[in-house]
Amino acid sequence: MRMKKKHLLSEILFTILMMAAATAVSFGFFYLGNKNVANITIIYTLALILTALHTSGYLFGILASIFCVAAVNYFFSYPYFRMNFALSGYPVTFIGMLAISMITSTTTTALKKQRAAIAEREKALAEADREKLRANLLRAVSHDLRTPLTSIIGSSSSYLENPSGLSEEERTELVANIREDSQWLLNMVENLLTVTRIRDNHADKVKKSPEVVEEVVSEAIERLRKRLPDIRIRVDMPCDFLMIPMDAILIEQVLINLMENARIHSGSTEPIDLIIRETPDHVSFAIRDRGRGISEERLPRLFEGQQDGSGTSDGHKGIGIGLSICRTIIQAHGGEITAANREDGAEFTFTLPKEKETQDHV
Repeated sequence: MRMKKKHLLSEILFTILMMAAATAVSFGFFYLGNKNVANITIIYTLALILTALHTSGYLFGILASIFCVAAVNYFFSYPYFRMNFALSGYPVTFIGMLAISMITSTTTTALKKQRAAIAEREKALAEADREKLRANLLRAVSHDLRTPLTSIIGSSSSYLENPSGLSEEERTELVANIREDSQWLLNMVENLLTVTRIRDNHADKVKKSPEVVEEVVSEAIERLRKRLPDIRIRVDMPCDFLMIPMDAILIEQVLINLMENARIHSGSTEPIDLIIRETPDHVSFAIRDRGRGISEERLPRLFEGQQDGSGTSDGHKGIGIGLSICRTIIQAHGGEITAANREDGAEFTFTLPKEKETQDHV
């Protein structure tokens, strides 16, 4: 109710302001020697259209029409400062202004309703996308967490229940398995916190600031090598200084996810290529491996966070949730992410758009 009263008051003030401004401008024309009533009528008509555009319903437009006709009659028609209903064309002027007000109000009301309907539909679609993402994440988490947790429990139980019956090599292998699965679970938690961070920023928007691409890439590779010390990555990027707006931590997470997937799921120990290219509108990042590629059946659903039951060769580290989070991050930045097979492996590519200021600077 308070908002409605505030909106009504703002429309009343706007209407009064428009009529006062039109009257002031008309007096200026009139006393400067331009006493052509037609020109003054045009000024009031413009004020009338603006009033109808910025107010709701028909009431303010009708009241403004009455005032406009009365003002032209009273202030600017002979005898001045008197109402003269015998003026030639007076009813036509009134009807014309009233018609302009009604037509403008009807058009703007229809446009406002259409915009409201579009906004409501977009809101519903965005909410549906968020619900779909939530459901996919829940499915992926329930699938991806179960196996590494079971592995950790099994390895630790074997170690604790029969420590004397295990050789040093077997004990080391069990501890190494526990460490590997624990690191992967930590990565999963980081991914989930990433999604929470994006959702907390409302409507899939992120706070971006200009970042040096080379520094972001270096930080991502350094973090990944703490998990996979033997990973080999070849970076190919422009020699020019490259800076684009992004959330550096989120983009590092995308790079880590994609490069880790390329190392673990490709079935290849060949070096991974990270290729960065610049265009006038965006910067693209391509991660290429030399492995088995991606099955054609999985490609259409690869970024949806769904598990198709086919599994992966490593047995427990499903890639669904990681890729779903990558897509969420890139879309929140206004970019795109795609996957495709090459002759000797798979390639994941994502783009980050340049802001206008960055393009002008470059």
